[in-house]
Amino acid sequence: MASYLETAAEIARESGALLANYLARGIPFELKGEYDLVTEADRASERLIVERLRSHYPSHGIVAEEGGGHTSLSEYRWHVDPLDGTTNFAHSFPMFNVTLALERGGEIIAGVVFDPVRQESFTAELGGGAYLNNRRIRVSKAQRLEDSLVATGFPSRRRHLNINIHFYYQMAMVTHGVRRAGAAALDLAYVACGRLDAFWEFGLNSWDMAAGTLLVAEAGGRVSGMRGEAHGMTSLDLLASNGAIHDPALTLFDEIFRGEFRYKIPEMSGGH
Repeated sequence: MASYLETAAEIARESGALLANYLARGIPFELKGEYDLVTEADRASERLIVERLRSHYPSHGIVAEEGGGHTSLSEYRWHVDPLDGTTNFAHSFPMFNVTLALERGGEIIAGVVFDPVRQESFTAELGGGAYLNNRRIRVSKAQRLEDSLVATGFPSRRRHLNINIHFYYQMAMVTHGVRRAGAAALDLAYVACGRLDAFWEFGLNSWDMAAGTLLVAEAGGRVSGMRGEAHGMTSLDLLASNGAIHDPALTLFDEIFRGEFRYKIPEMSGGH
């Protein structure tokens, strides 16, 4: 019998192939609220994943972004994002993925992030390490913020009210740079395999981060809230790193939360 992770990885690949087909056809999108985009591909991918999960594990609960989940009294619950990076997908920007994670009694025990563009499958099981296409991966060896490449994200809605711009600017000034690719699960997978040294964001949902946080932890990294507190699926913010730069990042974040800025955002001057 296939393991939970093997089944999830297989479902993610099938869903990813579906998304790739939709991408090639160039389908329209619609608005979910004022800013959030949703496409036919989101819904088709979610239907496929939920059907497969319910076929394999009829007693398990499912939490899915587009609302097609399944409530259950089981201690097992799947967190599903059928298309993480919908806005990218809608614009044919090739940074999107399918992500599934399995929670047991409040703990994430298996997770997969599949990138159908690059055919990269990031997988992790609790206590079993993290893998990219079945090869073991580990976090980077960067020892200082000043030597790191980091990433973050911004919400689709009410960006103008989001305080993350302050964190973005301060981190951009300290590090080699901040990337904002628009697909949180992939950002976390990239921390796990050493392509990024850290990722932080406010207001993520469980399906955005469940698999990715397990990947980072199993690859030897560290995951916490942005004030250093323990992180869980209902946490309001997230910092995931290679571990070595975690405390320096928390120190910087603490300064920003207090309204202390190492670097002042430049003001506009006439003609420039």
